[in-house]
Amino acid sequence: MVSLPTPADTFDFGRRLAELLRPGDLLVLTGPLGAGKTALAQGIGAGLGVPGRVVSPTFVIARVHPGGRIPLVHVDAYRLGSLAEVDDLDLDVDLADSVTVVEWGAGLVEQLAEDRLRIEISRQPDSEAREVRLVPEGGDWADRLGRLAH
Repeated sequence: MVSLPTPADTFDFGRRLAELLRPGDLLVLTGPLGAGKTALAQGIGAGLGVPGRVVSPTFVIARVHPGGRIPLVHVDAYRLGSLAEVDDLDLDVDLADSVTVVEWGAGLVEQLAEDRLRIEISRQPDSEAREVRLVPEGGDWADRLGRLAH
């Protein structure tokens, strides 16, 4: 469990996490509204060096951020009901060549990659502080996360 006292710390943690990422990685973010999923995704985008601002894809469902060290695909699966609907997004980038970050994707997008990192974010009541739990699922995630400086 990682404690992040402020939204800026959440952003910075995403930036550090990005150093471990490789093309084809899938990150599934879970947590209630306002937990910090988008702030974490913004930090990941900054760490990958993608140009422009990473914003919540709520109204477009998915946004591709080309450029940088690795392209970023940022998906909001909140309104999606099945993996078929994810496939129907017809993303204009090969997910194997990008880092894919899916907000609200638990139980829905795991089939996109055999190995993935589940990131559970909770916000402390009456505080900006967040708790982040990283759950490696397959592959070498556990080894890579061991290199993450808290």
